[in-house]
Amino acid sequence: MATNSTPNGCGPNVDSLYYNLCDLSAAWGITVEAFVAAGVAVCIVLFIALLASLPFVQDRNCRSSLALHFGFLVCTAGLFGLTFAFIVGKDFSTCASRRFLFGVLFAGCFSCMLMQTVRLNILAQKNVSPRAWVLCLGALGLWLVQVIINTEWLIITVVRYPLEPLGGVHEGRETSTPCNITKHDFVIGLIYVMTLLLTTLVSSLTVMAGKYNRWKTEAAFIAVTTFLSVCIWVAWIVMYLDGNEQTGGVIMDDPTMAIALVVNAWVFVVFHTIPRLCSLAGDDESQPSFGEDSFANRGVGYETILKETSAQSIFMENKAFSMDEPSKASKPISPYSGYTGQLRSSVYQPTELALISKAAANNPAEPTHDTMIPRASANTTPDSAGVENQSTAYMNGNDGNGRHGNAEW
Repeated sequence: MATNSTPNGCGPNVDSLYYNLCDLSAAWGITVEAFVAAGVAVCIVLFIALLASLPFVQDRNCRSSLALHFGFLVCTAGLFGLTFAFIVGKDFSTCASRRFLFGVLFAGCFSCMLMQTVRLNILAQKNVSPRAWVLCLGALGLWLVQVIINTEWLIITVVRYPLEPLGGVHEGRETSTPCNITKHDFVIGLIYVMTLLLTTLVSSLTVMAGKYNRWKTEAAFIAVTTFLSVCIWVAWIVMYLDGNEQTGGVIMDDPTMAIALVVNAWVFVVFHTIPRLCSLAGDDESQPSFGEDSFANRGVGYETILKETSAQSIFMENKAFSMDEPSKASKPISPYSGYTGQLRSSVYQPTELALISKAAANNPAEPTHDTMIPRASANTTPDSAGVENQSTAYMNGNDGNGRHGNAEW
């Protein structure tokens, strides 16, 4: 049975650490939880959509920024997940996660956006994007600075020099070592993240002075995103430091931090990731195609005339070469080969003897001296008279010297 201390909406077996997730009287916890769940789902859908559009992005200047968008989406999804650490109560793990991941995840988002602005500044001046691995190394280096800062901060304050509880009395797990930190120290630990945020805002504005207007739209979305982030950070810092006094002693630390995380993460998704994903297809279609199909879509111009002229000249050269080639009918066909040279639709199929006779008729043998038989001619020359008389006498049985011989057959 539920005890009197169990809030309305929570079961009796629910740990007090998770009361904000089910307490109906604390509506902020359930509301923030719903927005967090929706944000995580949207990040997963955008990640799949960005991954699916990767093969269709042909422009090198656009492909160089895809790795930064992947890293930005991962850090944004991490911000949604970190919100649960501020909704639930305080203990060693949740306090350590708050102190370490808050600055690290925001540093990852702002590092990716800062390198995007560096890329856009170069594109606006030269229209040539740096390589993707250079941009990734730059973002990784900027992000690792905050990782090192938070790691050293936790080691010094938790392991080496643990701080005493703020109230001076150990009241439970809320006074564990990672939670023993003042609000001002938490804000001071985020100075590097604020520097990245302001640098990104200024760098996005400098893109507007470039020569190429194509890249200014993306820079404008980054400028809007960073400007809204600045407003959110100013609001949550003021509320976090002085909110309890303004509300009459009501503790507003956890609701302030959770709401700031969710709102800033949704700003990242709506004003940066979704517009860039929608513009990827437009950036690819705006690039001119240099294939064969581009000539058909062009109007009458100097290049079109040159292309048509070159095509006609090539056709004339090919036609000249085809006229020099011998016709297929004059090519000799072997009668003993399997190919007869006749079409399959021909009804008449000649025999091999007919093919041999036809080949002999088409290619008559030239007369040679071995097969030539001399014949008598009515008009003979004086030089050939003796030869004719001699051959006549030989045929009559006389050898030409008055001697007769018998012809042998």
